[in-house]
Amino acid sequence: MSTNSIKLLAGNSHPDLANRVAARLGLELAKVNVSQYANLETSVTIGESVRDEDVYIIQTGCGDVNTYLMELFIMIHACKTASARRITAVMPNFSYARQDKKDKSRAPITAKLVAKCLQQAGCDHVITMDLHASQIQGFFDVPVDNLYAEPATLRYIRENLDYKNAVIVSPDAGGAKRAASIADRLDLNFALIHKERQRANEVSRMVLVGDVRDKICVLVDDMADTCGTLVKAAETLTSNGAKSVVAMVTHGIFSGPAFERLNNSPIDRVVCTNTVPHDNADCPKLDHIDISPTLAEAIRRLHNGESISYLFTHDPL
Repeated sequence: MSTNSIKLLAGNSHPDLANRVAARLGLELAKVNVSQYANLETSVTIGESVRDEDVYIIQTGCGDVNTYLMELFIMIHACKTASARRITAVMPNFSYARQDKKDKSRAPITAKLVAKCLQQAGCDHVITMDLHASQIQGFFDVPVDNLYAEPATLRYIRENLDYKNAVIVSPDAGGAKRAASIADRLDLNFALIHKERQRANEVSRMVLVGDVRDKICVLVDDMADTCGTLVKAAETLTSNGAKSVVAMVTHGIFSGPAFERLNNSPIDRVVCTNTVPHDNADCPKLDHIDISPTLAEAIRRLHNGESISYLFTHDPL
C-alpha cells in the first residue's frame, strides 16, 4: 500500500470525464488554473502542493488537439519541477495515434514524437484506452497501460441488444482481431468488410465477407472520425440483407460532416464511450458508455501497486 496520496489534475479537454473519475475515487480535483495569454500561449498554475504525491493528469485527445497536448506537457513539467513523486498521464484517446508508421515517403511518425515529448516533460507512466495500434506502447521508455473498452462494450451488447440474433462485423481488415475477440466472447458469428481507399478519409469500394442476412449487425471499430467508413459499411450490410445496423466505437471523434452522415445513414444506433466529449443534440442516434469507472479503477490499482490486467476482461460495476 502506497504511503502518499493521489492528486488528480485535469486539463480543459474533458472536464466531465475528469469529474466522473474524481467522484468514483471519492476525491476532489486538485486546484489547477489552465488558461491562455492574449497571444495564445498556454499558462498553467498548480494551486496546491504536489510534493512527493502520486499525480494523475487527465487530458484526452479531442477538439483543439495541439492546445490540449501543450497543456498536458506544461502540467506534467510543472508537477515535475514541484517535486511530485510520480506523474501519470491519463490520455483516454491518445493524440496522433493514427500517425504511427511510415506508410509513405517522408511521412513523420508523429505518435512517437508525442511519446518522446511526454517523457521529456517528465511523465513517468501513461494510461490510455484502445490505442489505434498497440505497438505505440513501444515508442515509450516508461510503462504504458493500454486499457480496453471491450468489457464495457460486451456488457452494453448483452443488456441492450438481442445479441443472440446478431453478427459482429469489422468495417476493415485492421479491426478484424478486435471484432473477432468480441464475437468469441459472445459466441457469435463474425463478418469482415474489405475496403479500398482512394485517399485519406475517403473509401471507394467495400466487399463483404460473411453472411449477415436477417441479422442485427454490430459494427465494431476503435475510432469514428468523419464516419465515411461506418456509413459505407452500413450501406454494404443493408444491401446484403441485414435486419439492422448498430455501430460501436471507442473514440467518437465525429469531425466535419460526421453527424450529418450518421443521421442520413441506415445505421440505427451509434454507441461510443465518453473518452471524447460530445453533444447528443447533434445526433439523436448517439448513445454512450461511461468508461470513467475503468479509468478510476486503473488509477486506484496503479496507486496501490495492484495488477491492472483484471480490467482487460472485467468491467468495474
